[in-house]
Order: sequence, then structure tokens, then C-alpha cells
Amino acid sequence: MLSLPPQRLLRLSSRMLLAGLGLLLLGLLAAYGLESRLNLSSLVLAHSLTIIGPGLLKLGYVLRLAAQHGLRQGGQHHATA
Repeated sequence: MLSLPPQRLLRLSSRMLLAGLGLLLLGLLAAYGLESRLNLSSLVLAHSLTIIGPGLLKLGYVLRLAAQHGLRQGGQHHATA
């Protein structure tokens, strides 16, 4: 488990969400928009990006939920102290 402060975890999750979206869009554009211009290895890579991108989106979202939970827990501890 990552033992990062919630703020850093939130920044990391935002970067993962953006990277995942970028990879997904790039993969979709290349795999389904430019397929006639790509060689086989590039086409395989483009299709791979359509799998890797959503994976990063999912991981980024889960990290975002964990960061938000950590921020809420941190606020409750300070309020009761």
C-alpha cells in the first residue's frame, strides 16, 4: 500500500487520470483512425494503448478515492483533537 500523504496521492491520481485519458485517446485515434497508414507493430501498439489507457484511468480513480478518504479522515482527526 502507498503511504503517501493524501495531497500527494491526489496529485498522483490526477496525473494518472490524465495519462490514462491521453493514452486511450491516442490509441483510439491511431488504431481506428490511422490504421491504413500504420505498419503491423504500430497497429498492435495502438490497440495495446486502448487497453492500457483505461487501466490507468481505473487505477487513478481508485487512488483518487483513497486520497479523498484520507483527506476526510485527516480533517476529522484535527477537529476532535
